[in-house]
Amino acid sequence: MQVTIKNAQLGQATSLLFDLNLKRKQSRHRTEFIKILAERSKKVEEQRKQIAEEHSKKDDEGKAIINDDRYDIEDQKAFKEDYQELLDESLIIEGGDAQGMLKTVKKVLDECDKEFSGQEAVVYDYLCEQFEKGDGAE
Repeated sequence: MQVTIKNAQLGQATSLLFDLNLKRKQSRHRTEFIKILAERSKKVEEQRKQIAEEHSKKDDEGKAIINDDRYDIEDQKAFKEDYQELLDESLIIEGGDAQGMLKTVKKVLDECDKEFSGQEAVVYDYLCEQFEKGDGAE
């Protein structure tokens, strides 16, 4: 089994899974899955800062100018393009040690009886799609 999650969906997927009431094995595997998503989210944030620094105005020493904890971006269009490229990249979690965890999280999503609406419903649908796509990749 292989599951692919776009960087842009990491935070919302984490929130949705975090809020589900689960016990025992399901809870442990959900937590393991969330840790993988959180690790990737941290890397994505570090890369976002790198991109911002690359596109920011520099001071006399060549360091990025930061005002009110925000980078002073010189070329907004180029920054947005590079950042969107980062968000479009995907995290791939597959087989091996993750096999049992992925099957459990898929089962949790398949059997979930919680009602979702709005953005949560969109994220739930996205996650279900990703697990269905990855189900044949064993």
